[in-house]
Amino acid sequence: MSDPCIICVAITGSVPTKADNPAVPITVDEQVESTHAAFEAGASIAHCHVRDDDGKPTSDPERFARLKEGIEAACPGMIVQLSTGGRSGAGRARGGMLPLAPDMASLSVGSNNFPTRVYENPPDLVEWLAAEMRANNVKPEIEAFDLSHIYQAKLMADRGELEGTPYVQFVMGVKNAMPADKRVFDFYVDTVRTLFGADAPWCAAGIGRHQAEVNAWAAQAGGHLRTGLEDNIRLDRETLAPSNAALVERAAEIAESHGRRVATPAEARALLGLRAA
Repeated sequence: MSDPCIICVAITGSVPTKADNPAVPITVDEQVESTHAAFEAGASIAHCHVRDDDGKPTSDPERFARLKEGIEAACPGMIVQLSTGGRSGAGRARGGMLPLAPDMASLSVGSNNFPTRVYENPPDLVEWLAAEMRANNVKPEIEAFDLSHIYQAKLMADRGELEGTPYVQFVMGVKNAMPADKRVFDFYVDTVRTLFGADAPWCAAGIGRHQAEVNAWAAQAGGHLRTGLEDNIRLDRETLAPSNAALVERAAEIAESHGRRVATPAEARALLGLRAA
């Protein structure tokens, strides 16, 4: 097995609560502990959100700073990816953590529907977030909720608004957005390879019951995997996931079943063109 597979663990997100699954880590200490276990299980990227004292999503840079520091201390070499997502704040507050210079940050380059709201990513905000990432040497992960988002990433790269080859992640299975459909998935893979080159790295995330299914598609097609309690709180219909680590272990098993070994943090950094830890 010579083709390493990067596993990203989305540890908390903005939506799941302990009422949904007691394993969801909310405080910074809980998140660091959960990330460390996931790191030991094979995750090389931690996708991070933070919550306030009431467990509500926030973009508070101080909380992000404590989480980033804790993960870097507990998980040497792990790639820290901070979220600029719209559930945690509005406008430029969404990028208030970028001066912390994490390895990566999520970047949604267009708007789409979510289950009960519009996920707004207006062009001026997208351009500002991308500029802040360039200024702080942060590699964006393009979160593609729609085909147009892949083409927008190409346009931004051509204009010099994104440095290097964009790392695109397909987010599949969000109600009212991109479905978890294998035909759609195959077309998205072909689109990324056509626009960015056959060797361009990419990732896929399946939401809810689609998590393991999309993990398998990505592993088989040569992409990288995202898992974690942000996207899915269950191992199966009847069983809550006991931890982020359990979901990472499942993703690792899926990768290995398709002839892919789990990438080390150093390998993940090299594949994504990131600075050494």
